[in-house]
Amino acid sequence: MRHFSRRHLGRRGWGMAAMLGLTLLVAGCGNPPGVDGNLTNGWAAIGAPAGFTPVAETCHLANFSTSGARSSYEEVDCQIKHRTETVYVGEYPGPAAEADDPPANDSAGQRAAYQICDSKTTAYVGGPWRTARLWIGVTQPTKAAWAGGARWYRCEVLVSSSVEDDAGLVQRVGSLRDALKEPRSPLLLTCYGVQLDKDGKISSMPASSCAAGHNAEFVGIWETGADVAYPDSSKDWDEFHDGCRALIATYVDVPDDADLEYRAGVVSLPGGEDVWAMGDRGVRCYLWVDTATLTSSLKGKGQKALPVQYQ
Repeated sequence: MRHFSRRHLGRRGWGMAAMLGLTLLVAGCGNPPGVDGNLTNGWAAIGAPAGFTPVAETCHLANFSTSGARSSYEEVDCQIKHRTETVYVGEYPGPAAEADDPPANDSAGQRAAYQICDSKTTAYVGGPWRTARLWIGVTQPTKAAWAGGARWYRCEVLVSSSVEDDAGLVQRVGSLRDALKEPRSPLLLTCYGVQLDKDGKISSMPASSCAAGHNAEFVGIWETGADVAYPDSSKDWDEFHDGCRALIATYVDVPDDADLEYRAGVVSLPGGEDVWAMGDRGVRCYLWVDTATLTSSLKGKGQKALPVQYQ
């Protein structure tokens, strides 16, 4: 096929084009049947473009991110390997929704969203998620999507490879819905083998069967006051350890007195500073015995199972 540029048409070509244009113009003066002469001919107006909104109870391949771009959003079957699961999708109300940017971690709007995600996740997994190797996060629209009117937020739940919130987040198969309703769910926090480095600090804390040799055990969640700052000094940590020791006393059934610190050590693990800013005040508490190897749970065993060890 040959191609012609405008300069190859010549005068004759332009004349024919002009006559054709005149013919079309004249023909347009009359309205064919069914045409009212209005350019839109009664068509419905095009609505405003709808923004992207994620879907709840879906699984995703991508790693968790606080900012959810449309380009990285991909739902997958929960029966194939995935990293995150959306428990709930909410919408920021005013005044957060009226701001120019998505809510910051320490804002009232984000704290409210995190609190909703906290309760929604507990209901979704069938038990308090902090008692398991689970972590939650809030994903919000990108700044560009927010500027375009997006006001949603996603409540995400993930599985951690260990008891620490900042440990590796694992790929898994299957939904987490009702995962904690199983009495012996493998996700539940149980017994551990605390290992120290050369400076006497915890280097690792691998999970262990309570029937096998171990030296630490999860005892519960201590909730701090809303106005408590994230621990930064030894004095701050002492307050956290005291709170967890009270749980140890109840869990093992021993007196919560001055001798308690000579019965067991304590490991206190709050969430990261990011979720602390959002209002997460749950601290995971573990008893720790460094003078003996335990081969069963100490729950309800009393003073004989956890004697005073003066040193």
